[in-house]
Amino acid sequence: MSIDYSERGFEENIEQHLMESGYRQRALEGRALETFQKWAIDQDVLFEFLESTQPQSLERLKKAYKDDYEFKIMSRLDKELKKRGMIDCLRHGIKDYGVTLKLAYNKPVTDMNRTLVENYEKNIFTVSRQVYYSQKNRNSIDMMLSLNGLPIVVKELKNQLTNQTVEHSMEQFKKDRDPREILFQFKARAVVYFAVDTDEVHMATRLSKDSTFFLPFNRGNDGGKGNPPVEDDYRSSYLWKEILQKDSLLDILFRFVYVQKEDMKDSNGDIIETKEVVIFPRFHQLDAVRKIEQDVSEHRAGKNYLIQHSAGSGKTNSISWLSHRLAKLHDEQDEPVFDSVIVITDRRVLDKQLQDAVYQLEHKAGMVAKIDRDSAQLAGAIRNKTKIIITTLQKFPFILEEVGSFNRGSYAVIIDEAHSSQGGKASGAMTSILSDKTLEEAYEESMKEEHETTDAEERMIEHIAKTGDQDNISFFAFTATPKPKTIDRFGTEREDGQKGPFHLYSMRQAIEEGFIHDVLNNYVTYDTFYRVEKMIHDDPEVAKSKASKQIARYVSLHPHNIAQKAEIMVEHFRNVTRHKINNRAKAMVVTGSRKHAVRYKFAFDDYIKAKGYTDMRTLVAFSGTVEDNGESYTEPDLNSISEKELPEQFHSDDYQVLIVAEKYQTGFDEPLLHTMYVDKPLDGIKAVQTLSRLNRTCKGKDDTFILDFVNEPETIQQAFQQYYEVTTLAEDTDPNMLYDLQHELDAMQVYTEEELESVANLEYSGNTMKDARMQLKLNASLDPAVERFKNDLVEEEQEAFKSAATKFVRTYAFVLQIGPFSDVDLHKRFIFLTYLLKKLPKKPQDPIYISDDVALEYYRNEKVFEGSISLNQQGGEALSPAQHGTAGSTEEEKERLSSIIERINERFGTYFTDADRLSRDQIAMDIKEQEEMAEKAKNNSIDNFKYSAEKSFLDSVISRMNMNEEFHMRILQDPEFKEFLMNDILNEVYRELRDGEGPN
Repeated sequence: MSIDYSERGFEENIEQHLMESGYRQRALEGRALETFQKWAIDQDVLFEFLESTQPQSLERLKKAYKDDYEFKIMSRLDKELKKRGMIDCLRHGIKDYGVTLKLAYNKPVTDMNRTLVENYEKNIFTVSRQVYYSQKNRNSIDMMLSLNGLPIVVKELKNQLTNQTVEHSMEQFKKDRDPREILFQFKARAVVYFAVDTDEVHMATRLSKDSTFFLPFNRGNDGGKGNPPVEDDYRSSYLWKEILQKDSLLDILFRFVYVQKEDMKDSNGDIIETKEVVIFPRFHQLDAVRKIEQDVSEHRAGKNYLIQHSAGSGKTNSISWLSHRLAKLHDEQDEPVFDSVIVITDRRVLDKQLQDAVYQLEHKAGMVAKIDRDSAQLAGAIRNKTKIIITTLQKFPFILEEVGSFNRGSYAVIIDEAHSSQGGKASGAMTSILSDKTLEEAYEESMKEEHETTDAEERMIEHIAKTGDQDNISFFAFTATPKPKTIDRFGTEREDGQKGPFHLYSMRQAIEEGFIHDVLNNYVTYDTFYRVEKMIHDDPEVAKSKASKQIARYVSLHPHNIAQKAEIMVEHFRNVTRHKINNRAKAMVVTGSRKHAVRYKFAFDDYIKAKGYTDMRTLVAFSGTVEDNGESYTEPDLNSISEKELPEQFHSDDYQVLIVAEKYQTGFDEPLLHTMYVDKPLDGIKAVQTLSRLNRTCKGKDDTFILDFVNEPETIQQAFQQYYEVTTLAEDTDPNMLYDLQHELDAMQVYTEEELESVANLEYSGNTMKDARMQLKLNASLDPAVERFKNDLVEEEQEAFKSAATKFVRTYAFVLQIGPFSDVDLHKRFIFLTYLLKKLPKKPQDPIYISDDVALEYYRNEKVFEGSISLNQQGGEALSPAQHGTAGSTEEEKERLSSIIERINERFGTYFTDADRLSRDQIAMDIKEQEEMAEKAKNNSIDNFKYSAEKSFLDSVISRMNMNEEFHMRILQDPEFKEFLMNDILNEVYRELRDGEGPN
């Protein structure tokens, strides 16, 4: 072929462009390669730079070290790099024998200092291909970019035309690059590792084998992930044509990259270690900050900017970088554009992070002032022209008044959205004592207060509107969910006359890139939840689990009151949610008012205590004082902890459920939050902000779940639409769809029953795949299916198989969110397909599906603790449930209906009429008339039959409610009475059906 479609051709094109833009081609071989393998530094280029820019300093070291000076300098540099890191050494140089050596020169802000300009121009950028970096083996990296001999960027390149993608590049970094090699040692050498193909770019700043964490570094494509097509070029060409250009790379190294330190705490809040992370900007962060800076340079103060960046976008870092750059921004006369940059936030994490980042960028203290006392402190900071001032929302009116009157200065005001209602409403009305109202009245009052009390965002806009436009102030508003007022005040006018954000990183892109979860994937209304749960327990092919018995008991009852809903939530949490996120998952209950929250707190705690559960504790969050039934309640009283302690306590393993009334519905980030139970009408931005509390990612969190008792799916979908780009809600799911998919997949003959059995047995072997030998067996069991997929299916069939397999895995995982679904055949396929999908050959357009490993863990736990899943190693069929022996006869003595009613009256102090006796008889008849009941009675023990017939009993009670409401409501509201009557009726039905006395 005349076209070079190889990986080598891809490398050459990148190298050629870099050379045209000022990089020097540098082949490392001979002595240069020997010294590089020793130091992971291009020694010759480094000394060429030092001699060119700092000859006097170098001469002093030559006199001190004689002929050994190069080795001594290299040894000192190696020690400093390992101790301080590449970034710090690049920015601030090293000291050796009293001599300071600069390792690089950033581009000067102005041309006034000619020496600085000349030294900057003497920086040496090199590009090297196929670098054999190791003294231990012959491994090589595809491409390395160095600055003055110091390795900065390592790239592994793949070309789709050779059937390799960015995924293979990331795997190569993980599998083939040893973090102990000096070139790959954290902080000490290479700053960033890029995995690149012709379409996409991903990056990492630390190699740690399989734990290496890559972030997408893509521009985004039409609101989603990836990159748009580029005329006559690669989609990924922006990386070397823009980002890695000399001035751009210097700018990133000197004014973006920093080392973030994070204290890792145990469940008691004690610091167990301090983790360091090299922060390299993601593309949208870099793009937003640079574009804002460029626009401010053109327009100066007085213009407003709306930055609509989704949750998961890294707003804290974006604000830190923008604050620093605006504080350092100068005009052509070298005068600062802004006297002060004022950051308004209620996030304490931003204070520390911004101070740390600015210190690393400037290497001097005093640039950042945190205002934590009074307005006088704030006024002093403004008058003293402190470069960056961090303050809170409460001082916002004073800020406008102060900077507005202080007209000889100009100011940048950065507004961080994460102020919201984490600490409750700011209005005085919210702290008043509620009178003893009904729940309905409490709800109406709560909604009225919520409507009348504008949130922080709106209050700021009102203050700005009152002061009018001021040409000495620029506002920079960061928000994921801007309201119309926010867009109108801060938005940029487009060509069509509409206003929109100056910069956008959409919720859709954040979800597709894996930075947040799509909370609508498993959004379920109560009606759907009930319908799916019924179908789970309806299906005769499903082997039912004891773990589902409690949830079936309450899900079958329509939730008329708080106590019943609390029971549904507790049982769902214990049966499903608590197994998620490595058994650390948490839930939030969103209530309609503060009084609802108090009642829910008592209902949860009473039910948990009554059931004897010791693995579930609740917290409640609301502002002010609530009076109910003559008692007064506050949040600290009910929780026995202070308000400030609540976020940290909820994060610990001591508490699992947080019940909220308005508070914590916005501005609250808890990555362990997995499930939300909604018992409050939501719409518009409030719906988005509330449900988005679930979207934070963390290790082990593969999905989320919402059970909504109140809202319609259409309302929620409409609320998300404008922020989401593409919004879809899960449709009603019929578990029987899984059997259709099973038949479709089986018919393609990609796998055999023996292979399904083999993988299932490995999964349940007890060591959860941590043993490398188990991994060998797993791959060996999957490989035959991979080969059949590649060799026996044409392209259309391959796509159909992938599609059906993905749908099967997702549907099965969704059904597990509702309740246990213990069909062993289906579960074996779920396990097998989850692993197989990871091994099937991928195409660039294939979606990346993260399997529900937590669902696998759930079933492991269920098998251990409940004994509900048994795998037959020979045939793969479900083993029959154990038959429990009973003392005495298997049949109870028959009793006349009158004597049964007599016993009921005696036990429960009731007086049932003839109509009640008839109602009791009708329930029994309803069950007998169901065709499958006779079969169940003949083939099951009495205990198993009762369990399978419980749903039928409840269905009959509910369906006959209007015929004898008092009798049937007694059954629903009195659990002890219901159990007594149900046992009595089902014993009778069981005897009659087994004896052939049921209907013909």
